[in-house]
Amino acid sequence: MKNKINLILVLFTAAFFNSCTDVVDIPLNTDNPRLIIDASINWQKGTTGNNQVVKLTTTTDFYTNVIPVVSGATVFIKNSSNSVFNFIETPNTGVYVCGNFVPVIDQSYTLTVINHGQTYTATETLKSVASITSVTQENQSGLGNDFLKIKTFFNDPADVDNYYLYKYKFSNNLKPEYSIDDDLFFQGNTFFSLVLEEDTKPGDQVEITHYGISKSYFNYMNILLSVAGSSGGGPFQSPPATVKGNIKNETNFDNYPLGYFRISEVSKSDYTIN
Repeated sequence: MKNKINLILVLFTAAFFNSCTDVVDIPLNTDNPRLIIDASINWQKGTTGNNQVVKLTTTTDFYTNVIPVVSGATVFIKNSSNSVFNFIETPNTGVYVCGNFVPVIDQSYTLTVINHGQTYTATETLKSVASITSVTQENQSGLGNDFLKIKTFFNDPADVDNYYLYKYKFSNNLKPEYSIDDDLFFQGNTFFSLVLEEDTKPGDQVEITHYGISKSYFNYMNILLSVAGSSGGGPFQSPPATVKGNIKNETNFDNYPLGYFRISEVSKSDYTIN
């Protein structure tokens, strides 16, 4: 009899937990769509830098899988010499392309986006970057895990304050690794960016990119990476928040866009893990 009662309890418990597997859609408050401006102008060393892209999308609700694109906008960049570079949309994609952009180190550029009667602007200066000179790797163990440590070296210029954005894209990982740095403690010396990666094997490819960035973008990314949780979490991590970029709505200040207008010289290296 006791075994029979236990069996009934087991069956009842199983039925109870199976009944709790229904998917529940929680109604969430949805704000009005906000414009997202992806305006990262990258001039890779050894290229003309003529071909550049600006992407326009909007925010959407939590349960939507498709990101809405913004078509029909007017997009252009003007440099400090008053030359205008127009970005023309590939129809119905929200991707605006320029084929005659002229990058000049330390020149000032102003982005303008006009959409639905609203005018958005931002100004940035094209910053140089030190060339990548070499890449090394070594294995490292810690806290029960094995890591691959990759260092990417460059010679920092001695006569100017530099700010850097580093990006590592591993072929076995869809998510790139980002970090930022300034040359306060290594100005004029050889230095390196660094990444630790798990689950790598010989033959994997790593795309390494160094960007020269402005101090204001350095500060922006410092906040953004903290909010995104790149520090690994913990009780002292910044809480989630909207991080405003440098793009302003000249028509309606409160209807600010998301995104940042950045313009950088870029040094890249493709590395094969051995």
